[in-house]
Amino acid sequence: MSNQIEREFDAPKESVRLNKFLSEAGVCSRREADRLIESGRVTVDGRRAEMGMRVTKDQEVCVGKKVIQKKDRMVLLAVNKPTGIVCTEEKREKKNIIRFLNYPTRITYIGRLDKDSEGLLLMTNNGDIINKMMRAGNCHEKEYKVTVNKEVTKEFVRKMSEGVPILDTVTRPCKVEKTGKYKFRIILTQGLNRQIRRMCEYFGYQVTRLERVRVMNIELGNLKSGEYREVTERELDELYEQLKGSSNNTVYEEQ
Repeated sequence: MSNQIEREFDAPKESVRLNKFLSEAGVCSRREADRLIESGRVTVDGRRAEMGMRVTKDQEVCVGKKVIQKKDRMVLLAVNKPTGIVCTEEKREKKNIIRFLNYPTRITYIGRLDKDSEGLLLMTNNGDIINKMMRAGNCHEKEYKVTVNKEVTKEFVRKMSEGVPILDTVTRPCKVEKTGKYKFRIILTQGLNRQIRRMCEYFGYQVTRLERVRVMNIELGNLKSGEYREVTERELDELYEQLKGSSNNTVYEEQ
């Protein structure tokens, strides 16, 4: 029996915006799709595509000379990303996540982990859930285990949880729990660039290890570094319930 997320992914649609079509086909994000369209690299039925246009499943969409088709089966993987692997689709980056996984279906990542960070990274060909899961306004949780170079104090925990001024804003209040002399857990509902590292640096701490262990209801568990697994039907059912009511407006910049 298929999950509701899978049924919605497979359901025929009369027409969709071209950037959404490319995202759902696993080509790239909607923002990157807009750039491809604007640069003239995308054609629809042999004609140069226009920004904002809509397409149906019967039309031929190409990026360069490659014909793009929506994948028949939705893919959602839980990956344990090792340090040193880069969350990018840039082919010039030898250690990019796409090359590292070498997965047979075209998939992309849901929320970046920086090169020096490790842990749970979700990969999919479903553009809708990318935007619903990672859009900051939806306030979905991401949990991390962090090790720093100085003792974690009660004051540090309190100040981190109350919000920290970085990147011309103040981070949202969050849950922080000390788990060892130099370790703590933190649960975020936003994803500013290198957010945890910047928050720690504000108080004079340096992160020595950062591992993401959960995104919403999906947990890293005992998955070994460099390995991946398909998200289970039970996890998909729970994820669907948590995503109800979430906006799927295009995500532009999330960690």
